[in-house]
Amino acid sequence: MKLYRLSIMIHEPSDETEDKYLAEIPDLPGCRAWGDTSAEALENLQSLAAAFIESYRDRGDSLPPQVEAVASEND
Repeated sequence: MKLYRLSIMIHEPSDETEDKYLAEIPDLPGCRAWGDTSAEALENLQSLAAAFIESYRDRGDSLPPQVEAVASEND
């Protein structure tokens, strides 16, 4: 199984985030999640990122090169 060390951005609540915390992975376009706390947003994002990566694989698409560059094997 591969592990990915991806950069994450967490945004404070604002009008743009509907007063929720927003966590996103810039290297996976569209991979973002919201939560009432930063921890909740991060937890939601981790689940979503795994689903994003699985979706790429299921469709036979290559992951973005910057994502593959931070992959490591977990035995």
